[in-house]
Amino acid sequence: MEIEIKLDASCKNPKIIIVANQVTEGINDLVSRLSGTAPQILVGFRDGRAEVLEQEKICRVYAAGGKVFAEAENGRYTLRLRLYELEERLNKSHFVRISNSEIINLKKVKGFDLSLAGTICVTFCNGEVTYVSRRYVTKIKQVLGI
Repeated sequence: MEIEIKLDASCKNPKIIIVANQVTEGINDLVSRLSGTAPQILVGFRDGRAEVLEQEKICRVYAAGGKVFAEAENGRYTLRLRLYELEERLNKSHFVRISNSEIINLKKVKGFDLSLAGTICVTFCNGEVTYVSRRYVTKIKQVLGI
């Protein structure tokens, strides 16, 4: 990556321009850091302990039985935030809502089965399966470029 700085006495506000042949994950991360919209810290509770959760290790976040849970590589955690609050905090380039009660990490998805009529089956890298609700199928297809 090349970095170039141009000084202009007439410039009142700094401006950053990124020139690339395609948008990559590195560019998205850089834009997030520069714009101040970096993902926020999440705290999960398990066995009476509070632990800081790394977003890249979270497979999915879902609501069940009036509680919100985060399923991560190292187990399931209870969260004290609502799904809409989590949706704002989670990295928008990796996490997407697939139903009123679930948000998934696209980086942890092994595949999508589109053969079901009206819905999409999501298989995670750990073998677990969930489904996109019909209401969110169009949104998921847009995110995937299908």
